[in-house]
Parts: sequence; C-alpha cells; structure tokens
Amino acid sequence: MDNVFPILEQYCNYMLAVLARSELTVKEYEYDLICFFRFYKRDHGLVDKGMPLEQISIDDVDSKLLSKITTDDLLVFLIWLTRERKLSPASRARRIATLKSFFKYCHSKKHILESNPAYDLETPRIGKRVPKYLTLEESTKLLSTAYESPSATNVRDYCILTLFLNCGMRLSELRGINTDDIHGTTLTVIGKGDKERTVYLNKACLEALNDYYPYREQIKVKPSHKKALFLSSRGQRISDDMIQIIIKRLMLQAGIDTKVFSVHKLRHTCATLMYKYGHVDIRSLQVILGHKSVSTTQIYTHVDEEQLQDAVESNPLASFNPEK
Repeated sequence: MDNVFPILEQYCNYMLAVLARSELTVKEYEYDLICFFRFYKRDHGLVDKGMPLEQISIDDVDSKLLSKITTDDLLVFLIWLTRERKLSPASRARRIATLKSFFKYCHSKKHILESNPAYDLETPRIGKRVPKYLTLEESTKLLSTAYESPSATNVRDYCILTLFLNCGMRLSELRGINTDDIHGTTLTVIGKGDKERTVYLNKACLEALNDYYPYREQIKVKPSHKKALFLSSRGQRISDDMIQIIIKRLMLQAGIDTKVFSVHKLRHTCATLMYKYGHVDIRSLQVILGHKSVSTTQIYTHVDEEQLQDAVESNPLASFNPEK
C-alpha cells in the first residue's frame, strides 16, 4: 500500500481478513483516509499551506498524531468536501462511514485512542433514488446489436451481454467465472465478501454459451488462464476494463447514452425487468442478486409512470360517462 502509515495498513488488513470486505471496498476506505490525513496535515500547518493535496506524505502519522484529532477536525474535513469537492449526500455518507469505522478500530480494537472522535458524526439523509435501467425495448435492441455486430469477437461479446442482462451479475462476478463453475443450468459465482452463490441459467444464456464455446476453443490459452471462461484474443482472462469497453461500444452502436448507462446499469436492468415482467417476489430477487439485506433489493420495487397510468386506467370508474 502506497503512502500509508502502519496503523492504516493494519486497519486495511483487518477489513480484508476479519471483516471480509471486498478489495474494492477497502481501497475506497483507504483512499478516503489518505485524503483525510493529507487534509488534516495541511489544515494544521504540518506542511506548507500551498502544497497540493496529492503531494502530501502521510507515512509519518502515528498514535500521537491520531490522539490529537477531534470531532471538530472531522467536521472541518466534511465541510471542505462539501464546499470544495461538491460531494453529494451519498458520497459524504461514505466518507463518514469510513471515518467512523477507522476511529472505532483505533479506539475499540487497537486501544490507541482514549475516545473516538467520530462517535457522534451523523450520516446525512439520503433520498431514495430510482435506479436507472434500460427499457425492455432498449435491452432487446442492445442484444440484437451485439448479435449482429461485425466484430470478430461478437460471439463472446453477445454471450457476456446475455449473462449480464439475464443473471444480474456484477462485473467482478462475470469476469471471475471459470469453465468448471458451470454445472448444467447453474453457475457458481463469487460475490461481495468472497461469498459464493448459485446463478441459474435460462435458455438464452445456455444458447449463448453453446455458441461461444467453439470460439473459445480456437484461442490459444495461456497456462495460467486455462480455466477462465471469457478470454481476450491473447488467451488471458478478460479484464474489467475490456468488459467495460465492450459494453460501452455496443451501447453506442445501439444508440444508448453511455453517460447515463454503464455495465452496472445492466444489473439494474436485469433486476427491474425480472420484477416488472417476471413478477418475481422481493425475497427471490434478493437471492438472485446476492444482496445481504432485502432493503438493498427494495430499490427495484419502484413503480414507474407506465404502471401508475395503468393503475389509474384499471379503476372501474375510468370509463364512466354521465352523458351515456
């Protein structure tokens, strides 16, 4: 870990090993804390006031410095994030969660602080946001675009897109699939926190996989990537960046705004379409998506304008006309 001090490194290892947080989550927490300590050193005159934040080293932070940090210091940092970085309530909430977690660790686990300066920090209220998703028409157009693409990798790309839209997998889950993870009509994936779950494959997924296998067999696979399901032309497991590039290219070809939609929005799309058209109950959707809490899944139970209009039209009085 670059530009960190021993206690921060120990905290990150604790998050990974004991709390089983994902590497991405730990990286985000580490970034937040590096940002805070750089700001703290500059704000308290421990470095030149004009020094750019990214140039400030924090490898000298120790328990003595940590013990000097107050709740006011944390609030000043959060105000700075709001005014200078223009962070949204959701982004501020994550920074607060980071600070609360780290200082709780220092106070309750490491016992290097007599009190926890983050204890009284309040998380901002975050309004529920309706997840953005592709409509059924946009989804079918995107699939058709992938299937008809003149690209030499269209069979692979279509298969990737089909799994995203039918299984609701995360990017890391799809990228990590091995050939021996597939057993008939089921697929085993490793989700957040290294938790294993079963994904069920429908007819579209099975057909896309069967079309992809012959293409895959023609690739000269590097020994260390022998088990990877989705491969690059160089015979390596396909990267996260490459998957994002593929999906962005297909979206552009299908006339879909890539400033609004991304790979993760395909997961939202899958969940929303299953709930809207498949009449999948919330508990089943929670299992399919691998959510720890049903409250996370509930964002997909939103009612769109079309459903509201249908509800109004279904009123038995909707056709009443006093003149007839």
